[in-house]
Order: sequence, then C-alpha cells, then structure tokens
Amino acid sequence: GRATPPLAALSQVLRLERSRRTGIVFPLQKLERYLAPGTDTARFRLFQPGLAALQRAEALFRSDRGHPIDYVSSAVRMDHAPPPALPEVCFIGRSNVGKSSLIRALFSLAPEVEVRVSKTPGHTNKMNFFKVGKYFTLVDMPGYGYRAPQDFVEIVEAYLQERCNLKRTFLLVDGVVGLQKTDHVAVDMLEEFGIPYVMVLTKIDRASRGVLLKNVLEVQEFVKENTQGCFPQLFLVSSVEFSGIHLLRCFVAHITGNLPTVEAS
Repeated sequence: GRATPPLAALSQVLRLERSRRTGIVFPLQKLERYLAPGTDTARFRLFQPGLAALQRAEALFRSDRGHPIDYVSSAVRMDHAPPPALPEVCFIGRSNVGKSSLIRALFSLAPEVEVRVSKTPGHTNKMNFFKVGKYFTLVDMPGYGYRAPQDFVEIVEAYLQERCNLKRTFLLVDGVVGLQKTDHVAVDMLEEFGIPYVMVLTKIDRASRGVLLKNVLEVQEFVKENTQGCFPQLFLVSSVEFSGIHLLRCFVAHITGNLPTVEAS
C-alpha cells in the first residue's frame, strides 16, 4: 500500500478556510468570479451535492474488510471482460491526458489498489477493471491519439456497443490544451452510439487561470451546441491537488445508483 495523500479525504478538506475548501470541492464555481457580467452559469451548478452526499460517496471509495476495492482483471477483447454483474463506468481519453493518475486519485483512500501510472503516454493498452465492493465497477480504457494501441478502435467500440451495464462514460480532456481533433473523434463515436457521457477537464493545476477559463467556456459551448448525450456540466479535476476529486466521486456514486437522494440527470 501507499500513503494517503493530503486532501484525499473530505475531512481534511473541511479543515481549510472556506474559499480554498470551495475551490477544492467545486473548482468550477471558483472560476465564476472571473466571468464577464451576465454570463450564464447555470451549467456550473447542475450537480451540486451537499456534504452528506459527498461523505456517503467517499465511504464507497474507502476500502475496508467488509468493503474491498480490488483490481479484477484486464482484457483486450470483450470475451475476456468480467461478467457485467454490477453498474459500470468507464474512463477514456487521449493517451497523455492523465487518465490513470485520475483513477489513482479517485482510489486514493484504498491505497492497496494498484493503478499503474506511466511516465510515458500510451501505457494503458487494455481495459482494466476495478470492482468497488458490491456496488459498481470502474474501467480504465486504452488511450487514443499519440501512441495509442493499434486495436484501440476495436477494443473501445466493441466495449461501448456491447457493455449492457455501462451507466456513464467519462471523456477526459486536457485542461491545458482543451479539445483536440482526437477528442472530437471520441465525441462523434459516443454520439453515434448514443452513449451517455461526461466531459472531465484534467490537469487544471497546470493551467493558468486565463487558459483554464478559456478552455472551460469553449468546452461548455461545444457541449451545448454540438452534443446530445453529454451531461451539460463540465467537471474539473487535478490529480495532484485533489481539486474536483470529491465531487467526481459523488457523481460516480450517483450515476451508478448508489446515491438515490442526489438529483441529477
């Protein structure tokens, strides 16, 4: 196991002064003060759970003897995937978008779970399945774009079309560079298949406020004008500073049916 990082637990975040606490839990709201007057911020607050929901979600991501969180298996073909017994979410994105780092941050309260993070892009070349107790499964998918495995399309398309227990796909976009051509291809694939998905802006700690605000507004506008299956709210995360991690845990818990009192589509 590894040590639990600072701010990985909500109790640690709650000790911070209010503005920093809000910035960690709801990083999108932190940007509101820098928007032009009259900017519609309704899409910034569609999913805004209270403290009790955040705490219940955190409990799902914290392992103990009665609630194990385990790496289950890897697969390069659908017939190698574990049975679709639980609600499932998957994470896809460009090969250097920080996908495995984000999943490791989500699982930081289960330090025995090994999520391999490579210094070189393209490390994940198969589907990796993680079982969260008896509640849901999380899947780390191969990256696309730079150094993606040759059979990426075959792996991912087959999964998206055949996985009957898939509740939501998380499409990760680099917060420093914004939407790229390869991201548009992924969006087109998800839209074509009618797969409900969410966009997550990663590495927000590396982007200046101006760049981050520009990319947030551009992605939000793209989602509004060009998508049918994408959740209207963008999620911002930093796997280093844990910004947005608590909120994303809560959203995963909700869409897998484990927070029925939280209302969000």
